[in-house]
Amino acid sequence: MRNGRDEAFTAFMAARYGSLLRTATLLTGGGRSRAEDLAQEALLRTYRAWHRIGRLDAAEAYTRTTMVRLLIKDRRRHWHAEIPAERMPEIPRPGHEDQVTTAVAVRELLQTLSPAQRAVLVLRFYHQLTEREIADVLGCSPGTVKSRAARALAALRDKGFVTASVPDRERGSADD
Repeated sequence: MRNGRDEAFTAFMAARYGSLLRTATLLTGGGRSRAEDLAQEALLRTYRAWHRIGRLDAAEAYTRTTMVRLLIKDRRRHWHAEIPAERMPEIPRPGHEDQVTTAVAVRELLQTLSPAQRAVLVLRFYHQLTEREIADVLGCSPGTVKSRAARALAALRDKGFVTASVPDRERGSADD
């Protein structure tokens, strides 16, 4: 039984690690080392709960939820083991300068938001989850998700990143 579990988890991790790491990078505000730590801790917890999860799509949702909750829990404690001395510069790839510039700008802007606001935007716009799904991940009400999203988008508008043409509610949900 354990070999089957290990094989299934290894297959899941091989297939989804890149996506989970991108999510962790967005959630942490771009620090590669912090993102890797977050993704790995969430994967460890997913492995421990593997026998309860059952399906691969459920495993990804479980891992994503775990990452968000770990990030928020860590921020609530205001404890950071590592304090970066300075930011490492992005290494641009030929032909990707605009993408690198945009990615850096997005990460820097996301870093200015609270972890809860950042989580709402990442889950909403990167993972395309509904307000109800985000509420389930964060363990709060859909109304709280709406208010966090509105405040986050307003903060980004104040910084000139989100224009008035981007609606606050990109997708409707069943609870509207």
